[in-house]
Amino acid sequence: MEVLTNNLVKQRQKYPEKILQFGEGNFLRGFVDWQIDVMNKKGIFNGSVVVVQPRGQEKIEKLNAQDGLYTLYLQGMKNGAAVQENSIITSISRGINLFNEYDQYLQLAANKELRFIFSNTTEAGIVFDENDCLEDRPQRSFPGKLTAFLYERYNAFQGDKDKGLIIIPCELIERNGERLKEIVLKYADLWFLGDDFALWIHESNIFCNSLVDRIVPGFPRDSIEEITEELGYQDNLLVVGEQYHLWVIEGPQSIAEEFPAHLAGLNTLVVDDLTPYRTIKVRILNGAHTAITPVSYLYGINTVSEAIEDLVTGQFVKELIYEEIIPTLNLPIEELHAFAEAVLDRFRNPFMQHFLLSISLNSMSKFKTRDLPSLLDYYNRKRQLPKKLVFSLAALISFYKGTRGEEEIPLADDQDVLDLFNLQWSQYNGTIDSIKDIVTNVLRYEKVWEMDLNQVPGLTAAITKDLFDIETMGMKKALESVLGQKAAN
Repeated sequence: MEVLTNNLVKQRQKYPEKILQFGEGNFLRGFVDWQIDVMNKKGIFNGSVVVVQPRGQEKIEKLNAQDGLYTLYLQGMKNGAAVQENSIITSISRGINLFNEYDQYLQLAANKELRFIFSNTTEAGIVFDENDCLEDRPQRSFPGKLTAFLYERYNAFQGDKDKGLIIIPCELIERNGERLKEIVLKYADLWFLGDDFALWIHESNIFCNSLVDRIVPGFPRDSIEEITEELGYQDNLLVVGEQYHLWVIEGPQSIAEEFPAHLAGLNTLVVDDLTPYRTIKVRILNGAHTAITPVSYLYGINTVSEAIEDLVTGQFVKELIYEEIIPTLNLPIEELHAFAEAVLDRFRNPFMQHFLLSISLNSMSKFKTRDLPSLLDYYNRKRQLPKKLVFSLAALISFYKGTRGEEEIPLADDQDVLDLFNLQWSQYNGTIDSIKDIVTNVLRYEKVWEMDLNQVPGLTAAITKDLFDIETMGMKKALESVLGQKAAN
């Protein structure tokens, strides 16, 4: 069967390269690039995307082999009905391999048509690496790569104030645009790029805080044969996503004029303050995702929908949301309950095979941004610990042991995090004292937590008990204990 390329797309239109995108993964292709494709097909944007990889190079090679084309397969509830629909996304013009084609990357900086930079490098991507240098090809960190690109553009246009860019990171960290700008300026200082360049960053570029919301499980391993038969061609980059989507961009309304997604009927908002949108989404949807992943996976479940439909893990996530997360939010209870119900419906999506392992990427930093605020707020309000959130953190520590029964777990995180857990679990001898040592050392790992969590009253002891139960009794009985009832067989 023929592979998806330009040969299968009749009269593919070429668009000016208006967007540089850091990230070739499932989410950006199933969310940002899809929106650009929708706008292009409605004739209101007229722009294409150049993609570079934040790490690795395999997907860039696959993307170019398919001429930047891929299929987006949307599944879920739409206007009250379960709907499946697919479309070929034509918004990506090319991919640039930063390791082999760095000069092409720098040449793009001189493109007069370029207006936007989007990124999704996970929560661990917007970081400062003091070892990055301007001369590196490429720099290791995403902000380092971005700073080098902006400096190249600054020089290419001799500091022209009209040649700045609109930079919209999609990483799920609070005030992501402000944080990214802060690190870019830090590199400008470290690399002695000059006060004029720093002023150009301030005055000519717009760094937007943003919030994204769509579940994008990615490549459908279990059903790809059936989908391929339905489509009539082979697509090695096919992406599955849910119907629901929301993008909230904090910035001037002029952005909506240049990026008029709302005119295409897309749920993309340009607002003065995204804080209320972010809080409810990160705490409930993302917080629930991250909290249930280690619990459900170690319970023997592989997907989000299975976790919600299971009587025991389903009860766990509902109690976690309604009893421990919602009480920490300062929004009308009716709005919070309505959002929670919508989240659970999205988790139950009958078409969606959202694998827990795909959610587990960089779980430590995800727990820190998504669940730790709820845990700490709950304690500060009630002066007691939230049992389900505490249990999920214990399960996360167990998950990073790297085994589920006899099965090895393919852990994916920064090497220093993996090294931490390798060292801790290598010293486990089956005693509760060794469990306490593991817990104590993980909770004091301030590189992730930015605090010593052992200072939270009772937290070390509570996690030690839960983790010891998980390791000695197994996840099923440990979960029975925390739910206060016998789990269903």
